Amino acid sequence: MAVFAHPDRHHVAVLVRHGFLPIEVGIAHRLFRESRSAGGSRLYEVVTCSLAPGEVRTDTDFTVNITHGPEALAEADTMIVPASKEHEPRESRLSGPLADAFALIRPGTRIASICTGAFVLAAAGLLDGRRATTHWRAADEFRALFPSVELDPNVLYADEGDVLTAAGVASGIDLCLHMIRRDHGSAVANDVARRTVVAPHREGGQAQFIRRPVARPMSSSTGKARDWALEHLHLPLSLEDLAARQAMSVRTFTRRFREEVGTSPGQWLIQQRVERARQLLEETDLSVDRIARDAGFGTATSLRQHLQAAIGVSPSAYRATFRGPTAAASA
Repeated sequence: MAVFAHPDRHHVAVLVRHGFLPIEVGIAHRLFRESRSAGGSRLYEVVTCSLAPGEVRTDTDFTVNITHGPEALAEADTMIVPASKEHEPRESRLSGPLADAFALIRPGTRIASICTGAFVLAAAGLLDGRRATTHWRAADEFRALFPSVELDPNVLYADEGDVLTAAGVASGIDLCLHMIRRDHGSAVANDVARRTVVAPHREGGQAQFIRRPVARPMSSSTGKARDWALEHLHLPLSLEDLAARQAMSVRTFTRRFREEVGTSPGQWLIQQRVERARQLLEETDLSVDRIARDAGFGTATSLRQHLQAAIGVSPSAYRATFRGPTAAASA
């Protein structure tokens, strides 16, 4: 008996494992089911399946009874693998049941993941030599397990044609809208976004959500200069200024700084100024010009350039993300 009831629709199968996140499954069901043709007909049919029919645990305090087993994958046009909180630490190869399930997938099926579901796709060998993303907190583990994958932890999603990956929970929305847009155009995707009250496209990427504090060594010969620099970021600091704080030559200071921090003094200063600007954008109503001066960039143009290079968004877009568009507009 066929799993999908409507042969004229695009079939989407969401494969869940114990410990799955209900929100990620709900995203796929909601967005694809809201997709309509110009005449109002549904364009997708979505089913949830598991490695075996029956009760599957979520990462919350309830379980879900899944009717369909892996046979749904044999009929799918698109397969989506959400994250699972119970599959950590992760493996570099598929388990027996997962491998058997993936063997049922038809050639040409589009395969996607949300959050750390990318580990499953990588373990299946689908991401070798290709660009992919996953949640930024899992990036180091992913690189260690799958060095042949071109991981980009800064984007919201990565599209390699037949294989797509999304960064974190909410980026599953971005990915599903992207697939709908790719299948049926912007008008349909924008209509889905309006129906579900989400942005049709988010500016920037995952980088804007990542904090990158610089680790401070327990014993350091350049720590005094760094502490002083953090208190005087608004000044036009030079390498000579920093070296003088430690009574070192510029050459010796630069070498020891790189040994202790892992980057050059100039690169470190830019990173700290970006972090200061982000803090001020999130926590104050100061103008972009004022924030640029207080963070040590001098001009709003310089701040925009460095923020765009570091996290992929403008100061106003970053402020709107974390404080809302009203705060961004008033500032």
